[in-house]
Amino acid sequence: MPPPERASARLRPVDLARLSGVSTQQIRNYEEAGVLPPVPRTDSGYRVFGDAHRRALLTYRALSKGYGAVAATRIMRTVHEGDVPAALALVDAAHAALHTERVSLRVTSEALRTLAGEPPEDDVPGADLLIGEVAALLGVRTSTLRVWEAAGLLSPRRERATGYRHYTPDEVRDARFILALRRNHYLLDHIRPVLDDLRHEGGTDALRTAVTTRHTTLTTRTAAMLEGAGHLHTYLTPPAQPVPSADAGIRSRTPC
Repeated sequence: MPPPERASARLRPVDLARLSGVSTQQIRNYEEAGVLPPVPRTDSGYRVFGDAHRRALLTYRALSKGYGAVAATRIMRTVHEGDVPAALALVDAAHAALHTERVSLRVTSEALRTLAGEPPEDDVPGADLLIGEVAALLGVRTSTLRVWEAAGLLSPRRERATGYRHYTPDEVRDARFILALRRNHYLLDHIRPVLDDLRHEGGTDALRTAVTTRHTTLTTRTAAMLEGAGHLHTYLTPPAQPVPSADAGIRSRTPC
């Protein structure tokens, strides 16, 4: 739980709403979601907010910028349920997920450098090819293409009557990418997300642009998460109590 609140002026829902730029209804939603600590009420039922609620709101807003609203809500609710270790575990999980995303992005970046020396992407046959024709074009065995298909990297169309595999120009392009990455010792599990990105972006040039944008986004998110974690640390740290000076102590013992 956050440190106990010191005596301070009462705050109205509208005061908190103005502070965070949201509606008073959203403040009530935050209360119900556990973003704010329990809110006492007057005998007549009015909510009594104080400095602890203000600090909780500012902490949540800071966390949301880096961790997202859903994760920030879970973190604050867990804190207010009294389980700070579990709340910190949620913070750890978010950072671990960000690290995994960064590692995946690095793999994609390295793969793009590997593919930079490959023939142009439009340098593929304009019609479907059978498996033997694709194997001859790439200089691999047909069994290799079947392994890539079994791994979910390729999905050639199968003729219903004969079972023959038909590879579209896009699949031939993907097969060539796979071969280039395999020659550079990429595991099949590492190739799959690269192919997914290539297909989603529409080619290596578009993917390079997307990778650059993602790098910038990750850096921004990391900085925002650090800022949010700092706010959370401050929220969980008991405020320093004023230390009486020596003179004050002497005066307190002086008789009137």
